[in-house]
Amino acid sequence: MFVLEYKIRAKEHQLRAMDSAIRTAQFVRNKALRYWIDTPKQNKYDLNKYSAVLAREFKFVDKLNSTARQSSAERAWSAIARFFENCKKKIAGHIGFPRFQKNNRSVEYKRSGWQLDTQTKKHITFTDKNGIGRVKLVGSRDIYFYNHEDIKRVRIVRRADGYYCQFCISIDVFEDLEPTGKAIGLDVGLKYFYVDSQGQIEENPKFYLKSEKRLKKLQRRVSDKFEKGQPPANNYKKAKASLAKYHLKISRQRVEHAKRLARCVCTSNDVVAYEDLQVRNMVKNHKLAKSINDSGWYQFRKWIEYFGVKFGKITIAVPPQYTSINCSSCGEKVAKTLSTRTHICPQCGYIDCRDKNAAINILKKGLSTVGHTGTWLQDNQNAWGEVSSNLAGENLLGQVSSVNQESPANFTV
Repeated sequence: MFVLEYKIRAKEHQLRAMDSAIRTAQFVRNKALRYWIDTPKQNKYDLNKYSAVLAREFKFVDKLNSTARQSSAERAWSAIARFFENCKKKIAGHIGFPRFQKNNRSVEYKRSGWQLDTQTKKHITFTDKNGIGRVKLVGSRDIYFYNHEDIKRVRIVRRADGYYCQFCISIDVFEDLEPTGKAIGLDVGLKYFYVDSQGQIEENPKFYLKSEKRLKKLQRRVSDKFEKGQPPANNYKKAKASLAKYHLKISRQRVEHAKRLARCVCTSNDVVAYEDLQVRNMVKNHKLAKSINDSGWYQFRKWIEYFGVKFGKITIAVPPQYTSINCSSCGEKVAKTLSTRTHICPQCGYIDCRDKNAAINILKKGLSTVGHTGTWLQDNQNAWGEVSSNLAGENLLGQVSSVNQESPANFTV
């Protein structure tokens, strides 16, 4: 899938109608999940049929397009299927029992419920009973370049700075690049964003840590405007919106940084090896959790795997065990603490940067074993952070190729 995203410009009553559609999608998804819990042995198609039952039972559900109701039921089944998959794999710890949504931010239509304008450029009309109507799309890409039949899904996404429309287009984008004959190993860290096997260093931008002072100020403003026991005042809503927008800005900075580096790495190398880190477990260390989340390792790995598929490169995730301890020259185990930044081997006398030594070990592991290629989308999320309709069980390489959104609405690649 190739995804184009546009900013929506609409009137106030249309924005309220979008909110209503998003809340209805959340209601259908939660009711479908409750139906599965209360009635065992239900499958995906039973949940789709149940969405029609909800439309007859609740008038506000009937206002939502039938395909949007089915998409919401499929979201519930996606969580259920992922839970079953985790049980089959006997994953230790949290296996992801489906939860009820509390703050859904999107609604998804299939082939009906919307219509692109053919005479005026970049306008779309939502034809269901919610009353959204005709809205303007703001963006640099030309949606009319693609065939109407290739548009499989249309999403309305609510973010802190407004509403967006996403078009999921059924095409695959591949680019042929000249082989470089190079292979590289990457060791990500907290002091540096990554150090490669050639000794090149990429500094850690630390977007969140650098913005923490500003965030604290905005958070204090939200707290000052809050009045316990009183309905939210306009000043409180404005302060809360400012805080949310700043968080969104930091998130976008992190994604764009990871995307830019991943593209450079994949275009300049034929083989990219990296660590198969379990970030979910690593952030349980509360002393390092903030720094680990701020580094954006998840985003970096995800975009490496995406660009690897797009450019026909080999991306290999290798086990991280002993990559920092083993000597890349002789293989001797040299124990180190986190504060030890230099690798000194007492066996062969090899001295080098700790991270470069680890990157060389990662490259050797990647070249000596297939490892596994694929994606980190364990929660079936797309690159832009929204829940995908892809069900668990789809092969990992297929999920990577379906995550194609290289630029937001106001950027081009």
